[in-house]
Amino acid sequence: MCLALFAAACSSSSTASRPAASPKAPSPSPSLSPSPTVQRPAGPAASVAELSGGSGPYIGSANPPVLAPLGYVQQEYSASGTATAYQASGALAFNGRWTLTPSTTAAYRTRILVRRPAKASAFSGNVIVEWLNVSGGVDSDPEWATLQEEIVRSGDIWVGVSAQSIGVEGGPVAVKVDVAGSDQAGKGLKAIDPARYGSLEHPGDSYSYDIFTQVARALRAGTALGGDQPQRLIAAGESQSAFAMVSYYNGIQPLTEAFDGFFVHSRGGVALPIVGTAKSADIASALSGKPTIMRTDQTAPVMDIQTETDVASVLDSYVARQPDTDRFRLWEVAGTAHADVHLVGANATALGCGFPINNGPMHIVAKAAYHALKTWLSNGRAPVIAPRITVAPGAAPQIRRNVEGIALGGIRTPPVDVPVATLSGAPSPNPSTICLLVGSTKPFTAAQLAKLYPSRADYVKRYDADADAAVTAGFVLPQDRPALLAFAAPQMIAA
Repeated sequence: MCLALFAAACSSSSTASRPAASPKAPSPSPSLSPSPTVQRPAGPAASVAELSGGSGPYIGSANPPVLAPLGYVQQEYSASGTATAYQASGALAFNGRWTLTPSTTAAYRTRILVRRPAKASAFSGNVIVEWLNVSGGVDSDPEWATLQEEIVRSGDIWVGVSAQSIGVEGGPVAVKVDVAGSDQAGKGLKAIDPARYGSLEHPGDSYSYDIFTQVARALRAGTALGGDQPQRLIAAGESQSAFAMVSYYNGIQPLTEAFDGFFVHSRGGVALPIVGTAKSADIASALSGKPTIMRTDQTAPVMDIQTETDVASVLDSYVARQPDTDRFRLWEVAGTAHADVHLVGANATALGCGFPINNGPMHIVAKAAYHALKTWLSNGRAPVIAPRITVAPGAAPQIRRNVEGIALGGIRTPPVDVPVATLSGAPSPNPSTICLLVGSTKPFTAAQLAKLYPSRADYVKRYDADADAAVTAGFVLPQDRPALLAFAAPQMIAA
């Protein structure tokens, strides 16, 4: 199932953007200024117990992991305690400097899924904690799907948290997709596998943020990590969960200091709502809310990565663009979509959009971004400053494109600089929610290709050189160069 997506349509006024920088001239990356010693306020940690029985761990994923050949193991636990809800004190300002105060409390018992190196000696000290995505009506793990290779080769531990109510208790489905497994959407873990998950209890989305915090405290103490002691906790979320990361960073992190860094992937221009105890965090309603940036007075650094789809269209992260600082980086990647072939996996041809969906290398750039964030945390060397996608401002901001229909500006990769197809993140004419978010891949005609490339050898030479440029610029890791070269299509060029 394509579960990392959400349904919505909204319009909002736009703020002006600074001009995009040259896509081939990344700015230098100053070091992170020394951080003061973080004083983490005391607070409750989740009680953790291993789950067993039933059909085994459940996750809605188009690409279920096979961990043993990677030297990884998977374990599943319940996480329980008494969580606190928060309420806003004053307006939730555009600058992100929110003030939240505790309100009610409620008991909870959710689940966490842990994937870690089988050998303790292989552990890097980094734990990435993913707020599992529920837009498809079940918990899914898009950050694992995107970052798996970098997580595994580094020896990081991945933890997925069932933070929101719908993943446990069930509820309305934001994105309905008729593919294998979609019959489970909206049921929740308790109904999907009562023998394994019947004892779980989620009191509602107003408690999600504190549940996430309490899980982080347990992990920092080494709980559920097979005896490993973490050095750094990184909070992560994609799509709806990225909206939650914005809310957490602006309102909860100042109160808890629970995480060392944040990986925000495909946020919109707004944040996930801080809801009352009787409500759910409705992502469709969220998109009609007011824009917000990530606050700039925090210690924990933020790596914010955005696809072309996220910048404009219904997501409109353009209205929340903000300058890079010594604690914030924004990378926007041209020719990419909110969901693409890599994320959707085997379901890429089953979505019924009527055209091939985007097949850009977003996950390759995302792995470089995640690696850069870890480096930032470990030795203070900040990621490079990236050029922004070129946008024509206005009431409905539009991405500027070249004659082939490829976005200008932003982080460039060979498939957009040495193209054989138009890779776009733009919404399609198909009104289906899923089709609004998957972009497109439109192959060039033979005449277009002949005009661009005098020979196959010329194409390969230019493609390889552009791949080297992306690695040198810091937007692709050297170890991912072969994966980037695999996107080349020399067979389309006349010899």
